[in-house]
Amino acid sequence: MYKPAIVTGIVTAALAVILGAFGAHGLKSQVTPEQLGIFEKGVTYQFYHSFALLAAGILYSAYPNKVLRAAAPLFTSGILLFSGSLYLMVGLSISGGSIGGAGIITPIGGLCFIAGWIALLTGVLKKK
Repeated sequence: MYKPAIVTGIVTAALAVILGAFGAHGLKSQVTPEQLGIFEKGVTYQFYHSFALLAAGILYSAYPNKVLRAAAPLFTSGILLFSGSLYLMVGLSISGGSIGGAGIITPIGGLCFIAGWIALLTGVLKKK
């Protein structure tokens, strides 16, 4: 078991529930349907990768190696960069602002997700 991944997965999943409820109830009247869809995409990907963090933490017991362990910070970085940037985009749009050129962090977060999945696969396939 890799406890930091499990704890992070639990915390980010709980935050996804909170943010999802906030989006459904608090944002609905303040943003466009397109913006709400962007926010919901952030929540969805945060949920998926919270479960990926839990899986990485649990799988570490059977496949204890550095590559599998590296999946956890990659998934966490993806949540912060990808989902976080989507939340920021929608939040700034409420006040008429924009994320501007900083929007490049969204695809970087997506790359972190992909790298996390590759690390998870490689870690499981790696011989002990």
